[in-house]
Amino acid sequence: MKVLFFASLKEQLNCGELEVNEPTISTVQELKEQLANRGEPWASALNSTKLLVAVNQEVTDFSAPISNDDDIAFFPPVTGG
Repeated sequence: MKVLFFASLKEQLNCGELEVNEPTISTVQELKEQLANRGEPWASALNSTKLLVAVNQEVTDFSAPISNDDDIAFFPPVTGG
């Protein structure tokens, strides 16, 4: 699956995109936990309670099912001005 990071999250992780090929991951929450297990700065960046996620360009929650064919995007809340 393609995992994308946007805005301040991308800067914090110094990573905009990565490929994850892990057939045992079945939800966004499981993916988030696996990425957070990489240590810092991954753990603090991905454990934010304000983090948003989209699967295949549709905003969803962390219990959403995912597969290796999906695009998963993590991003902070959008603010306007």
